[in-house]
Amino acid sequence: MSYRSVKLIKRPELEITADVFNIVTQDIPSPAEGEVLVKLSHLSLDPAMRGWMSPDENSYIPPVKLGDTMRASGIGEVVASNNEKFPVGARVMGLMGLTEYAISDGNGLNVIPKELPAEAILSVIALPGITAYHGVFEVLKPEAGQTLIVTAAAGSVGSLVGQMAKNLGLTVVGVAGTDEKCQWLTKELGFDHALNYKDADFVEQLTQTTPNGIDLFFENTGGAAQGPIFERMNAHGRIAVCGLIADYQTAEPSPGPSWVGIIKRRLSIQGFTMPDHFHRIPEYGQALGAMLGKGELKYRAHVIEGLESATTGINLLFEGKNTGKLIVKL
Repeated sequence: MSYRSVKLIKRPELEITADVFNIVTQDIPSPAEGEVLVKLSHLSLDPAMRGWMSPDENSYIPPVKLGDTMRASGIGEVVASNNEKFPVGARVMGLMGLTEYAISDGNGLNVIPKELPAEAILSVIALPGITAYHGVFEVLKPEAGQTLIVTAAAGSVGSLVGQMAKNLGLTVVGVAGTDEKCQWLTKELGFDHALNYKDADFVEQLTQTTPNGIDLFFENTGGAAQGPIFERMNAHGRIAVCGLIADYQTAEPSPGPSWVGIIKRRLSIQGFTMPDHFHRIPEYGQALGAMLGKGELKYRAHVIEGLESATTGINLLFEGKNTGKLIVKL
């Protein structure tokens, strides 16, 4: 019996090209004492994976070593176990990689309900949901009546951020890259406004839709929208910097906001990444599951088929062509 896994064999220069990966066929291993063998059913493709491919050792998580299985979140079933915490038949989620089977010692694995669809788990309760939850409740700490703006608002994280803020009584403005995405945000998710940053009059639209300025900014992208949004920030506003996808595949990052503006507006700006807070996954997962059960959070998944689709499909994230949480079904 054999399985396939995606190995990182080359560092991407700018764009992720097919030659940075190699799909390898291997014999299915047997778990040692304390280990489990997991058969993966669904894999998550996330923008953070681009950073994990870089050679930068001075980051929040070590880069994937060349020759190793590409790091990725996934869902699977325990098919062999020498770990009493994870019996055969348990459904688990964790950073098991772009692979059809994985051996794990249980660290970082979480048992998840069998009755929830995989798309719901990876879209809401996995990395996108816990990122949105932490950014909203622990970093931005919103109050009813405030105005919040979120970039990449139709993405897996941004769409949840906006819904959480609406449920708390905020005015929510989403920024996305197509008119279709903007319509989904307002008509389906209940955002107050959604702006296409590619529109020639984006700055004018931003001014009109934020007449009282912006109190909270959940930054997912960087790029063209960042500057105009920064200029609309109110005094004592808060900015959560979660991602800068516009800069991930460029040779030089875009200039950031003016430090003079930060001083004048007395802004609080905090960057965050979830590996610092993985110990809170059970807590966040329970809260997100409750929101999902109450119908407070909607999602949509963009599912592609087969392990080999991951090597090229990941670029949908950086081209803005995914329509929802990007998932590989095995």
